[in-house]
Amino acid sequence: MKQGLVYKSTGSWYSVRDREGVFWDARIKGKLKIDEDISSTNPVAVGDHVVFDVEDENIKTCLIKEITDRHNYIVRVSPHNKNQKHIIAANIDLALLVTSIADPRTSTGFIDRFLLTAEAYHIPSVIVVNKTDLLKQKHADVLRLWERIYGMAGYEVYPVAAKDKSTLTTLAERLINKTTLFSGHSGVGKSTLINQFIPGIDIKTKVVSGWSGKGQHTTTFAEMFDLPGGGRIIDTPGVKEFGLIDFEKEELSQYFPEMRVVMKDCKFNNCLHMNEPGCAVKQAVIDGRVSEERYVSYVAILESIEKKW
Repeated sequence: MKQGLVYKSTGSWYSVRDREGVFWDARIKGKLKIDEDISSTNPVAVGDHVVFDVEDENIKTCLIKEITDRHNYIVRVSPHNKNQKHIIAANIDLALLVTSIADPRTSTGFIDRFLLTAEAYHIPSVIVVNKTDLLKQKHADVLRLWERIYGMAGYEVYPVAAKDKSTLTTLAERLINKTTLFSGHSGVGKSTLINQFIPGIDIKTKVVSGWSGKGQHTTTFAEMFDLPGGGRIIDTPGVKEFGLIDFEKEELSQYFPEMRVVMKDCKFNNCLHMNEPGCAVKQAVIDGRVSEERYVSYVAILESIEKKW
């Protein structure tokens, strides 16, 4: 048996790099030894450490027998079945959400759903606002608003222009020696960014559709790449929505860091921060310590969870 790291998943085949740096085409056979509590459409994910048996040494094919050392993972609703989970990636140090204010526009609702999912799986997050070189004045005002809202919540916000390397220096330093998940809508510039961070990799990019203002999918499967200065980037398919799964309404506010700080002062332990008296979160909104925009987003997400009951 050999050990390796999953670099690419196509759903049925995987690309695994062993400890000597050799890549193998891998598939699954039999029942894997994985966490029984995780029920997903894809038992093996990019970033997984695996044990495998060599099938053919000459053409470098193998069978994955076991997953080991999965210290975290992040899931979303399966794009094919809303009642199932899809593991986006495993063993992540940083979740990076690439957004854009125009061409296409990323909604704050989408941003908040991504951030709270990362919080739930104990993965630090940062927000990258791409295409700042294309912003008109009205868009620049939105950028300042986002910086205020998410800065108050404790998140780092990086305004960049992917084609201008001078805007990427600070962000590039943030990625060194980390395994970073890149996510975001199609068309926000994930592939262009990765091409800048890893020269010569030449990930395909496409322009945003002119008639719809929406991005086109360029990445079909998750894939991991090594950074020249140390660390790795996991590129993921562009997503239209970030569906939540297995969230309880009573625990939702715990995944809003700015609410988590003050909610201990609520009068009731099971406070949903809606109509309850003595709510410290609502008072923090009034006092300006929690942004009204994030609170409105919290209420919308809470109501979407309640509708499932």
